[in-house]
Amino acid sequence: MKEHPRHRGLGGWIFLAVVLVVYAVAALTQPALTWQSLEFFTRVMRKVLPALGLVFVLLYAANLLLTPQRIKRYLGTGAGGRGWAASVAGGILSMGPVYVWYTVLGDLRDKGMRTGLTAAFLYARAIKPALLPLMVHYFGLAYTGVLCLYLALFSPINGMVVERLTPPAPSSRPGGPKQI
Repeated sequence: MKEHPRHRGLGGWIFLAVVLVVYAVAALTQPALTWQSLEFFTRVMRKVLPALGLVFVLLYAANLLLTPQRIKRYLGTGAGGRGWAASVAGGILSMGPVYVWYTVLGDLRDKGMRTGLTAAFLYARAIKPALLPLMVHYFGLAYTGVLCLYLALFSPINGMVVERLTPPAPSSRPGGPKQI
């Protein structure tokens, strides 16, 4: 069954047009306030653009390096212990909001990553290295150590259970990866 590409609407362009009209009206009615707003925007963009540039370079490099063949080799069905270790380590070291990782993991899953490794990654995210000193302060070293060890050890077990309970990833189905 062939999926049809999604039609992208004009919502983004309409939003841009509305913002430009609002700025034009503001420039006519409150020119000083509009100028102050544009100066603030310029200062913020000067700070943000280098980071955005780095993000785009990293995304481009990741897109070149993370081919479906490599993902299947390192994180696919034949990954073995190395795949589980990479998934748990990646989950522990991952930073930022989890909804960003849902997108990344979904893309990796479409390229051949095992469902169980995805679940192990998300389970291992409960270990936050940056917050470990605070956890040790409140709960003690023994509790923190045992909890982190259990989370790391049960992460692959959780992944194996999830893998048995869910259907295979789209790339391992007869139709291949889903087309958007």
